[in-house]
Amino acid sequence: MKITASSPLLYTAAETYALDAAAIASGIPAIQLMKRAGRAAYDLLLERFPSPARVTVYCGGGNNGGDGYILAALAAQRLVPVQVIQLTPADKLSGEARQAYDFAVQEGVLMQVFTAASAPAEGVIVDALLGIGLRDAPRAEFAAAIEQINTSGLPVLALDIPSGLHADTGAVAGAVVNASLTLTFIATKRGLLTGRGPAVCGELVLANLDVPEVTYTAASPSAERVQLAELQGLLAPRAADAHKGDFGHVMVIGGDTGYGGAALMAAEAAARSGAGLVSIATRPEHIPAILARRPEIMACGVVSGQELEPLLARPTLLVVGPGLGRSPWSEQMLQQAVKSGLPMVLDADALNILAEGRVVPASVKRDNWVFTPHPAEAARLLGITTAEVQADRFAAVQAIQVRYNATVILKGAGSLVAANGDKIAVVTDGNPGMATGGMGDVLSGILGALIAQGLSQPDAARLGAVVHACAADLAADDVGQRSLLATDLIPYLGELL
Repeated sequence: MKITASSPLLYTAAETYALDAAAIASGIPAIQLMKRAGRAAYDLLLERFPSPARVTVYCGGGNNGGDGYILAALAAQRLVPVQVIQLTPADKLSGEARQAYDFAVQEGVLMQVFTAASAPAEGVIVDALLGIGLRDAPRAEFAAAIEQINTSGLPVLALDIPSGLHADTGAVAGAVVNASLTLTFIATKRGLLTGRGPAVCGELVLANLDVPEVTYTAASPSAERVQLAELQGLLAPRAADAHKGDFGHVMVIGGDTGYGGAALMAAEAAARSGAGLVSIATRPEHIPAILARRPEIMACGVVSGQELEPLLARPTLLVVGPGLGRSPWSEQMLQQAVKSGLPMVLDADALNILAEGRVVPASVKRDNWVFTPHPAEAARLLGITTAEVQADRFAAVQAIQVRYNATVILKGAGSLVAANGDKIAVVTDGNPGMATGGMGDVLSGILGALIAQGLSQPDAARLGAVVHACAADLAADDVGQRSLLATDLIPYLGELL
């Protein structure tokens, strides 16, 4: 998803309404804000789709519909063929939306009621149906209009947010517009960047509508977009007399029978991300393959927690979970790792075992561990369903952070990073090619290396998640998203770090 935005701050619907109110209080009439939104949308439409054969604007009854009426009026003024398909009768419109409708009528815009209108066959569609106030599934008539938009085969410009998408969570409860381009106003809504948001908003552009800078003091956003350029300075240049002991020793614990590759990918990612020393504690049968592929890694075969215990005197940080499995051996590995008190990155089955509360008591809380769950693992940690996690990813990542006192990366489209007291960070890099086995193992290795080199858990989580996603984008440029493998990311880690 391409993003053009001037601010990394991300807002909820309530926070955005506060900004709107502040802009109006500063002396900008509400109708003027609507006209600015309509103008910005019209200009963007012609920039992206010059000389459209026809512009068809689907208008609802609120301010979102008002923005659409303004756009339609501007198109008519310039003799661009335009029509409005109305989902709300004119006599039900009020306030600025009614003024915008009157402006469109004055300019001669063709109005059609949705129930009597046929689907457009050419040109560009503008989605001005439902704004950021939507909380539930669209009503039947709106759902039918959304279906008509989606099956038209035409490019779609969504105003503020694709209709049907939840502005706060990125969840979808029913029908949702699949936009080619979304122009969001005043502030970027956080739901555009996670959950279903990246899949349905297309290219995302922000228009601040020239509101005064003081407007943004009216709300304190709880989330922010993070980018590599802002984070790369977290790792200081290495001194000329540096030695391997300065950059930590990461031990990867995992690789139950049949899953040795997961532990190896994590270890290799840690080595490529700058850890001074990297070791693996795994099933003995995996040792020859590990040494053959990557002799720089110190590989130790262990058959029990008792054998692992003395090895834990050596590392400065543990990565536990890649290929760990759910066997008695797996449980012993996690039990010894937690007992060591060392900083840890927990992934995959380490999280699943932890969620059971049997091997590691639920009362255990630490300030030196990082969790990297995907939605199903997050659901197990919280005792809810995966669907409930995806219905509000922000709430889920915060709940895990509070319950376990951990820094948490909730993986998925628009990965979220939560740390105690910080804004939730949203990662907007990455691509669908990452939906393949081993990606999480590589991420856990990156995180382990960054913490071993001295970064705090929150800083390592933000930088690691972004580097992981950017490496996937670079790799996908070479091999394509469909062919992307987790190990394809590893050569790019040095370049990015």
